[in-house]
Amino acid sequence: MTQVEIGRGKTGRRAYALDEIGLVPSRRTRDPEEVSIAWQIDAYRFELPVVVAPMDSVVSPATAIEIGRLGGLAPLDLEGLWTRYEDPLPLLEECAALDAAAATKRLQEIYAAPIQEELIGRRIEEIRAAGVTAAVRLSPQRTVQYHKAVIDAGVDIFVIRGTTVSAEHVSGKAEPLNLKQFIYELDVPVIVGGCATHTAALHLMRTGAAGVLVGFGGGASHTTRNVLGVAVPMATAISDVAAARRDYMDESGGRYVHVIADGGMGTSGDIAKAIACGADAVMVGSPLARAIEAPGHGFHWGSEAHHADLPRGRRVEFGQVGTLEQILHGPSSVADGSMNLMGALKRTMASTGYSDIKEFQRVEVVVAPVQR
Repeated sequence: MTQVEIGRGKTGRRAYALDEIGLVPSRRTRDPEEVSIAWQIDAYRFELPVVVAPMDSVVSPATAIEIGRLGGLAPLDLEGLWTRYEDPLPLLEECAALDAAAATKRLQEIYAAPIQEELIGRRIEEIRAAGVTAAVRLSPQRTVQYHKAVIDAGVDIFVIRGTTVSAEHVSGKAEPLNLKQFIYELDVPVIVGGCATHTAALHLMRTGAAGVLVGFGGGASHTTRNVLGVAVPMATAISDVAAARRDYMDESGGRYVHVIADGGMGTSGDIAKAIACGADAVMVGSPLARAIEAPGHGFHWGSEAHHADLPRGRRVEFGQVGTLEQILHGPSSVADGSMNLMGALKRTMASTGYSDIKEFQRVEVVVAPVQR
């Protein structure tokens, strides 16, 4: 791997973002209607390789149900407004109407309300009652405290998601979450992340996770690079973690861990390139924050935006372009890759000659200059 000299005392590996690569057609093409974009994690099959980012601006119980009906998966954030308030709808409207200069401070105040454990079960039961796969998200810091309520409510898939999640968190203040023991004791598939390197991903796969999130999430609403200086371009990160998946399969005798690209994918082209780099599915937020049904009313923010001590995100205005169904399945009325995301993915796979997700991960990729 090529090392670039940053200065006399430091070198770094050249990494690539999704908009720096391009996909190369093969010798054959296919009919888009004959392409399958389905994927399966554990016993759960989804017709769309889409996991919606667990953010209050995108996922409510109602949108989780609608996304499930449309073929995707939408984990509800159990540290968001839906478990802090009986009726968060007025607060979500307020969040969308805030003046930009006052948004961060007011978000911190709104999210300072305590999590009500009884609401955890109620929200999960609401999603399950609709007959779709129920998934929820907790941070590593709160997983031990609330996981029993989650399991008792009958959740199907458990997502442990933070900015950076490791299998070897060191703390002198409290007993850290032992991911390997925790996942072993659960009776549901666990998706965990984020991570961005081969080594970190391999350690997470060894905990028994069913899926690993690649990236630091947040995407358009994230300011982690500005605040912490932490950033790994997604094309390289996904490719590195996909290599870890291959190595772990050899190490474990064939156990397959799903790779889910998390963050930084705003268009259908980004989604296609993330899968081409090795992702089995993508976790997206901003494309669906534009939906008429989205709880954020055209605004988008994540949990980092209201961190009590060090906010690492912001509330971003995207506006509204159409329904969830139009954004995922079309028809599209724009030519910028923000609508009919799944139709575009099928067409990309058909144009490059591949019939399913696993085949498409073998597509040729080139480094291409960014064109604006």
